[in-house]
Amino acid sequence: QVQLVESGGGLVQSGGSLRLSCVTSGFTYEYYAIAWFRQVPGKQREGVSCLSVGDEKTYYAESVKGRFVISKDSAKDTVYLQMNSLEPGDTAVYYCHFRWGIYDYWGQGTQVTVSS
Repeated sequence: QVQLVESGGGLVQSGGSLRLSCVTSGFTYEYYAIAWFRQVPGKQREGVSCLSVGDEKTYYAESVKGRFVISKDSAKDTVYLQMNSLEPGDTAVYYCHFRWGIYDYWGQGTQVTVSS
């Protein structure tokens, strides 16, 4: 059974940093993509960053490029999102996402709040 468990959210001042973690379990594939999304109440969930495991390519939304870094520790089955220079506009619930075939898997989300 695929499981994604996020942690690391919290309250931080503008300009600060946080590192989100997503512990994955229930699957072992050589090539797959894992991503971070975020959602603000009343708005659609938006993609923030994606890691293509196997070829290690990374993708970032324009709004976070240069500030966020996605990475993976295979030994710990954990994907990280290092968030630097945080802005109030980054305030959202952040979700880890994995898709395999027609199946989408989401974590429970972790709240990030950036105060001005």
